[in-house]
Amino acid sequence: MTLADAEHFVRDPDWTWYILFYFFFAGLSGGSYFLASLMRLNGNKLDAPAVRIGYYVAFFMLLPCPVLLTLDLGKPLRFWHMLVNTTPGDVGVSFKYWSPMSVGAWALVVYGGFATVSFLEAWARGRGRSVRLMEGFLGKLWAIVGGLLALFIAGYTGVLLSVSNQPVWSDTWALGGLFLASGLSGSAALLAWLVHRRRDGQASAVALGRSERFFPLLELALIGVFVATLIPAGTLGQAFGFPWFLLWAVAFIGLLPGLAGMARPRVTTDSTGAAVATRSGMLVVAAFIVLIGVLALRAAVIFSVQ
Repeated sequence: MTLADAEHFVRDPDWTWYILFYFFFAGLSGGSYFLASLMRLNGNKLDAPAVRIGYYVAFFMLLPCPVLLTLDLGKPLRFWHMLVNTTPGDVGVSFKYWSPMSVGAWALVVYGGFATVSFLEAWARGRGRSVRLMEGFLGKLWAIVGGLLALFIAGYTGVLLSVSNQPVWSDTWALGGLFLASGLSGSAALLAWLVHRRRDGQASAVALGRSERFFPLLELALIGVFVATLIPAGTLGQAFGFPWFLLWAVAFIGLLPGLAGMARPRVTTDSTGAAVATRSGMLVVAAFIVLIGVLALRAAVIFSVQ
């Protein structure tokens, strides 16, 4: 047995599809919240419908995450033990800054609060109600803090894998960035399609379609870094061997809509001269391909180690 083999002589995590979909939904939730917050901070009133949709998506994508995560633990009712210390004589809040699991659990709880409040605010604004507390400086501060938390959630799952002692995962530092770029790519494609379906969201659909090209390029670059870091460790064959290369092929196909501009609506003008985005059918196909690619990438990374 070589030194490299000894370093990775550990028990497989035995993760199931629960954790796969947790990683998938968390990435889309964080990515959607971040994009919505970015548009809100931009201050363009025409983006208001897109901002609301982004917060809606972030909230509903987050809902299954705690359920999937706790089910994967094997003993779901003990999840709260990660947040509260139940040791007799030392009962209280349990936060271990040196533990990625503890930091992640608390980040998920805090981000859940931001996503819920932002969803309720978006719901109220969509019905013409003013939410003064979320305007001005406080509104911008909320968007900044919530957006940063969303970025953390979108990329945290990859970081959690990198700090483990499993082969492939521990052999690279690129997983956090790769999962983040993948989540943003999927979120941009999804929001571009959803916003395009609203007449008052046409301008935002065009902007999202343009930005969606950047994220696949970043994702492609990070896949290159991922491959480059696995070569010295000798685990490239494990990550890309059979049948995992099939999932990687699907992940690469998922990059094509953004790289080829399929997710970018065509802009025309109506009888009043207002900009109108078209290609609805192409947008839904592009969003579907991108999301399948996002899921395939996570499946390849997670299950190739087990």
